[in-house]
Amino acid sequence: MEGSPSNSDRLSQILQRIVKEEAWPTSQCTVRRNSHVYNCGDTGADLYLVESGRVKTVTNSLGGKKCLLSIYSTGDVFGELALLTNTREETAAAMTPLVLRRIPVARFRAALAHDDLLEALLKLLTVRLAEQQQVITNLVTMDSERRLAATLLTLAKKFGTRQPRGICIEERITQEELSGMVGTTRSRVGLFLKRFSEAGLIRRESGAYLVVDESNLMQYLSVDLGV
Repeated sequence: MEGSPSNSDRLSQILQRIVKEEAWPTSQCTVRRNSHVYNCGDTGADLYLVESGRVKTVTNSLGGKKCLLSIYSTGDVFGELALLTNTREETAAAMTPLVLRRIPVARFRAALAHDDLLEALLKLLTVRLAEQQQVITNLVTMDSERRLAATLLTLAKKFGTRQPRGICIEERITQEELSGMVGTTRSRVGLFLKRFSEAGLIRRESGAYLVVDESNLMQYLSVDLGV
């Protein structure tokens, strides 16, 4: 059974239909692995629909420290802040070779009178706001080890496939990328992953990056938080 659908699933379906019907002027573009779709500070007036591949959005502190904001995969929409400003607030970098559909913001904004599109966009933005509030809550209330556990659960639900042995994450996410999401060092992420593996919360298997034991990882978080 497949994992939970993408938060942008409804919006993605509408945009894919519009692209197929050629109702809007859109263009397809490809991006090589490790190349940037856009950089923080760039001007841009486009949304992007991921047709294949995986992309991450990253921002930097004044001291130059990187913070990984989110990861998007096939069917996801990103770059939505272009609806508010034409200056990019983050950098979008390809984690794998990418095929993207570029959608002009002006055309998208003009089409928001269409009830289905407006409802789908509001749902997407509401879910993403809730996700960011949860990230802030985790940063304030959890230590880095628990934040990693919570991050693994989120990634498993977003990218994983549910199987009898657990939620299988097939796509590799590096320890450096995890450290950027959690807000700690790469070495500590490695140490925490080792602890989780020894406790049976996660495991490595052939053909998968990680297999996450959802119930035990949730139990670990609950007990550790004193719930």
